[in-house]
Amino acid sequence: MPEPEEQQPGPEPARTLPPPAPETPGSFLEKAAYVTAPATVVLGLLYYFGCTYTDAYYGHLGVPASDLQLSVQAYVVKSPDAVFFPLWLLLMCGLAVLLVLGWVGRALAVPGREAVRRRVTGWLLAFGLILVLAGFPVFFWEDWLPHLPSGWLSNFGPCLVVAVGATLAFFAVQMHLNKSRDELGRPARTGNRLWLAGGALLIGLLTLSLFFAMARYAAMAGQAKADRVVATGYTDESPRLIVHSSVPIPHHADAIEFNDLGRGSAPYRYQYRGFRLLAKSPSRFYLVSYAQIRPELRLVVLPDDGTVRVEISP
Repeated sequence: MPEPEEQQPGPEPARTLPPPAPETPGSFLEKAAYVTAPATVVLGLLYYFGCTYTDAYYGHLGVPASDLQLSVQAYVVKSPDAVFFPLWLLLMCGLAVLLVLGWVGRALAVPGREAVRRRVTGWLLAFGLILVLAGFPVFFWEDWLPHLPSGWLSNFGPCLVVAVGATLAFFAVQMHLNKSRDELGRPARTGNRLWLAGGALLIGLLTLSLFFAMARYAAMAGQAKADRVVATGYTDESPRLIVHSSVPIPHHADAIEFNDLGRGSAPYRYQYRGFRLLAKSPSRFYLVSYAQIRPELRLVVLPDDGTVRVEISP
């Protein structure tokens, strides 16, 4: 009896891959966070430094910045004057530090220099921590310690010392963590988590010290701008005005021309020439004389209540 022929297996049906899952709202929000979160941080920093600069500028001139009720956009627009130079300087110094420390790290990574690498790591860590500990008290309690020489050293010395110390100590931590990996590239031992935590703490100290230094620079830049405006007689920032008033204006400003136009010129009978508009709030005019003779600032504040009318004069 003939044996039945074996049936050859036919070709397997082609497997169809399942369609890709639609993008969930959660994943979209996660991707959007990568863009919006850094932008929010940058905008917040620009607002803070612009606010510090503007408050120092108007405060040095005797004008309360809170009375001006400036918008967020106005503060952000002022921020480049406060952060451009220190940010440029920090980027250049950071690039130089990275190049130097990177060259040191490559030079010590050569086989046979393990002992030198360990010594350099210890020296950098010890010296960096000494700088941090030396600058930290002055950084926060400088009023309780002997005063440093006035000027840039007293304002930026402590925070820059902390920044340099944190940078050196963090580089030492990085050298230790890189050396603690074996030849197969496996991660370091569990005990090195303390080194990772210390590195994160050093990054925080570096960030805080640089933030503090930039905030101080913004305040000093605002005060320096106010001094320049006063030295130039307010010609660059303030337009000349003619003030018309329905009542006499008592003031102590210099070189102000007064003219009584008589009763027929009501309601603004009295006229004053020689004022410059320093600032305008929703309810007040802050005026100064175009010819400042006395060394101290003579600020005239007029209410914007209908009793005065100002006219810009060429």
